[in-house]
Amino acid sequence: MDPNAKLLPSQGELLSDPEKYKRLVGKLNYLTVTRPDISFAVSVVSQFLNSPYVNHLNAVTRILKYIKGSPGKGLLYGHNDHTRVVCYTDADWVGSPSDRRSTSEYCVSIGGNLISWKIKKHVVARSSAKAEYRAMALAACELIWLKQLLKELQFGEVTQMTVICDNQAALHISLNPVFHERTKHIEVDCHFVRKKITSGDIKIEFVNSNDQLAEIFTKSLRDPRIDYICNKLGTYNLYAPV
Repeated sequence: MDPNAKLLPSQGELLSDPEKYKRLVGKLNYLTVTRPDISFAVSVVSQFLNSPYVNHLNAVTRILKYIKGSPGKGLLYGHNDHTRVVCYTDADWVGSPSDRRSTSEYCVSIGGNLISWKIKKHVVARSSAKAEYRAMALAACELIWLKQLLKELQFGEVTQMTVICDNQAALHISLNPVFHERTKHIEVDCHFVRKKITSGDIKIEFVNSNDQLAEIFTKSLRDPRIDYICNKLGTYNLYAPV
């Protein structure tokens, strides 16, 4: 998507054939199962299914052109010498221009292979730290469920799982048992994440924003940045020479 463009519910001219828009977005939703690089763009255009406008269709057309430029891109799973469970979390504070709601995202990899990712819009967050901490709580729930699933599949022993975040304030909240006035509105999430940290189920690590892989699920990026993150996530173009 165009990083400089913000799609709004009522923008431009109303589509004369909204069914065409709905069919295209529905097919793109299925494609996100193997194309995490288009997940954010598809999540944005999916918000206008009730009343699509011409500008919304133009955004869908842009996604289709991107896919046409790399039809063989997809997830490539390889065998590594470890089975570590790592989760990158990020949040887009008041990223929705229409309702000012924040969006939380995470992506989980096992042994260096991406196996799960999610984008979820939350209620209005009062601070960026709250939005980032909501994302950490959402990721912690996914990791606890994933640990139980791997145990039932007899995948192997899953010890400590890692949650990686690029927000220092959210990290301090997770490690500090004292609830200050500014954090009392996220106290439930604080208790949940802190419990999982003290029990040893998960550990928290900081990462520089330049190495935040979940960024591709939070905002529109330029081509070089998209290619860099896709390579780190294990998304390659099978038809392109290495």
